[in-house]
Amino acid sequence: MTPKPKQTLKLKTALGSTGDTPAPRDLPEWQFLSPHTRDTMQHIGFIGASGLMGHGMAKNIRAKGFDLSITVHQRTAPVQDLLAAGARQVSSYADLAACDAVIICVTGSPQVEAVVAGPGGILSKARAGLIVIDTSTSEPESTRRLAALCAAQGVIYVDAPLTRTPIEAEAGKLNSMVGASPEVFSRIEPVIRAYSENVFHVGEMGAGHVIKLLNNFAEAFAVGAKAGVDLDKLVQVISAGGVNSGLFQLMSKTLQGDYGAMKFELNNAAKDLRYYSHLTESVKVPSMIGTSVHQTLNTAVALGYGSEMVPSLVKAQAQLNQVKIGPA
Repeated sequence: MTPKPKQTLKLKTALGSTGDTPAPRDLPEWQFLSPHTRDTMQHIGFIGASGLMGHGMAKNIRAKGFDLSITVHQRTAPVQDLLAAGARQVSSYADLAACDAVIICVTGSPQVEAVVAGPGGILSKARAGLIVIDTSTSEPESTRRLAALCAAQGVIYVDAPLTRTPIEAEAGKLNSMVGASPEVFSRIEPVIRAYSENVFHVGEMGAGHVIKLLNNFAEAFAVGAKAGVDLDKLVQVISAGGVNSGLFQLMSKTLQGDYGAMKFELNNAAKDLRYYSHLTESVKVPSMIGTSVHQTLNTAVALGYGSEMVPSLVKAQAQLNQVKIGPA
């Protein structure tokens, strides 16, 4: 009898090429956890501790009593206080694979791919049950690829991006948006709380990076619905961050079916933005954002929502993108 060929997934590698990657094991990811990792999360590896955000995170992890091992890219001065506090320096990313979990805080997806799947990366020595937590702002598609590569080796990948600034990082008051299964989240939550004031479990792996990106865009509800994220979780994250506002809170009520919280017709809002656009033209000031908002309002009016209140913009976005937002 001819044995079945081993299932593979076509995935881009850290260098951007496409190769055959073993398919993830057919097990729930919590079963990858070793008995030691299930019972305790004590030894934490950290990549990016010399960065502005990473330093404060690593400092607070160590201050909360966790054993800490760090890599040092080039600058050693920023981590001298961490080493004096008992952190251990290792020579390569791969050496962190002996930890219970490895936290990554680097610039973006190319750097994350390099430290996870590149030559000498974490996966080159990874053992089953290791948890890798990416706190960088990364591309969701890259996150999914890396999660599949990790799962093929029994490694659990978590996305847990951040909001706020290095000041809050030093104070241990960041916001963290965590994408992980409930079982994995329960294991890593104490570590994440070491540097976070607010920790949001926003869904399964991948949801964290999607919500982090949505935190920056006006059409967040429509994009979030189409991407499959929990919109109530999105509201919680934005409400706790720097982009929260009274207007956002009024718009968020649409998720419960309240489209009248802001008593101002879309027809009038479109007219006001038209006047504003005329003003910017008359004084010869570029107005890319104002023009975009004006066209968004015009689109909602053209779709028949002109006599409704401004929050009905959400209805227009749902119609345009063919998604359901709230009870409408």
